[in-house]
Amino acid sequence: MIDAHIHLWRYAPSTHAWIGPGMEVLKRDFLPEALDAQCAALGVEGVVAVQAAQTLEENRFLLECAARTSRILGVVGWVDLRAPDLEVVLDACCAQSRFVGVRHIAQDEPDDAFLARPDFVRGVRRLAPRGLAYDLLAYSRQLPAAIALVDRCPEQQFVLDHLGKPRLVAGEFEPWAGWLADLARRPNVVAKLSGLVTEDDHRGWSRERVGRAIDHALECFGPGRLMLGSDWPVCLLAAEQAEVLEHARSRLSTLSLDERASIESGVARRAYRLADA
Repeated sequence: MIDAHIHLWRYAPSTHAWIGPGMEVLKRDFLPEALDAQCAALGVEGVVAVQAAQTLEENRFLLECAARTSRILGVVGWVDLRAPDLEVVLDACCAQSRFVGVRHIAQDEPDDAFLARPDFVRGVRRLAPRGLAYDLLAYSRQLPAAIALVDRCPEQQFVLDHLGKPRLVAGEFEPWAGWLADLARRPNVVAKLSGLVTEDDHRGWSRERVGRAIDHALECFGPGRLMLGSDWPVCLLAAEQAEVLEHARSRLSTLSLDERASIESGVARRAYRLADA
């Protein structure tokens, strides 16, 4: 099994300012040694490490972590896709074999149409020729902009993080469900069954609400375009990595062995072009 969405960091209040009050469980270091021990116990053979800070130093840190453990199969980092030296930066990133994708924390942008801005679209178009995936991190209200971006980059492999963050804690299924179905009509998009427990009540997330979102994603994307991710350690706000993965796998238990294998490893390997450790 591949956990297609984990984070690592050396905690620093200035770098990780998004870790606010009530999130004390995250205010410490999460490094490869802890990840290795935990994944070994869960039967997770490989992971994709995803950026949690928007700096080039974050890329270097994650790639250094990947050099310390073969369990990190790929790194999704950050680059300024609107920068004038973008080509040079991307070439340097691609010189690292485990650099497999780019992500921008669009959910923090005040403009909900940020992903569709022409300068940002131009930057995303530089990724496909280099074989890099682009991870979409957006709130559900930003999905229309994500759809516009995808339509303008038909050659690009997109990976939707956290199913577009449905507002589970508010009990809102629409308009998220409709937007997800619309996005899924684009064949160059796959999605992660990740980050859902923290979109629900951290004090007691609902297996049924999270399960309903998983069911809808399966109906929209099918098993050939979904992957598993725990969002560890962010998931610790609501649940352990083992609990997150177990719940998703149980929700998918009626699928065939081949379909489950696709979700548990095949889609991540294809979307991120992951090599064996």
